[in-house]
Amino acid sequence: MHLDPQHLAALSAILRRGSFDAAAADLGLTQSAISQRLKALEARVGAQLVHRGQPSTGTAAGLRLAAHADQIALLEARLAKDFTALGPAPHTRLRLAVNADSLATWLPAALADLPDQLFDLVIDDQDAAHDRLTRGEVLGALSTRANPLPGCDAVPLGRLRYIATASPAFMARHFADGLTAKSLGAAPMLRFDAKDRLQETWMTRHLGRTIAPPCHMIPSSQGFVAAARLGLGWGLNPEPLVADALASGALVPLMTDSALDTPLYWQSSRVLGAALTPLTRALRRAARETLYPPA
Repeated sequence: MHLDPQHLAALSAILRRGSFDAAAADLGLTQSAISQRLKALEARVGAQLVHRGQPSTGTAAGLRLAAHADQIALLEARLAKDFTALGPAPHTRLRLAVNADSLATWLPAALADLPDQLFDLVIDDQDAAHDRLTRGEVLGALSTRANPLPGCDAVPLGRLRYIATASPAFMARHFADGLTAKSLGAAPMLRFDAKDRLQETWMTRHLGRTIAPPCHMIPSSQGFVAAARLGLGWGLNPEPLVADALASGALVPLMTDSALDTPLYWQSSRVLGAALTPLTRALRRAARETLYPPA
């Protein structure tokens, strides 16, 4: 199926900017022209590609086509330079699925190594981010999956260490008689979102069972730390984010020697391997500086 590059560019701009007007400004077109190009593309593929609204968002088919357009742009940029180029041309857009805790700790240093690139980051749990790569929505993903997805390469990056932490006041209020299944079941817990299973994994590992305590949903890595410091609840925090708080005593571990390491892998399309080499190198370099070595 031949798809008009201008129509694909209109779709990508709408999803990137969240509105038809902003997409039109990006591409130097009228809002009517953007709308017409999208309608033509939807007629060509026989599916709705955008949920019209504030903001406008992509349907499953729209996200997949937008990622396809990014792949084409990346490969064309590579060819435009030459086969010996070290990376894609400036301003090539790289849409990636990453977990929030990596974004809050070591990942920005990797992205900063590629100052001429544009990044479109989709936040997803590390146990589920690779699903977006499977669906063709992104060019690569940070994942806990060690085995390569079909048509992909998997590069081990290292282990992000998590510490179960709470404030001293929270510990005194809820665990004065010790950390037991009963006390843990009554103490408020922090959870990033419905996909977050880190706390359950930690409880199973150290208590031998899964408990369902009352929980707060806090979808922010920094907010998670702040909530723990203020005594709102306990939760698994990335060691790099809470090292200073642990050193000062603002946070304390729920148990000694109970760190939970989460392995991270860079999964990316094998077809785009050469074009993504600079990004892969940057990820490995930044990961070595912050993460624990792969097991």
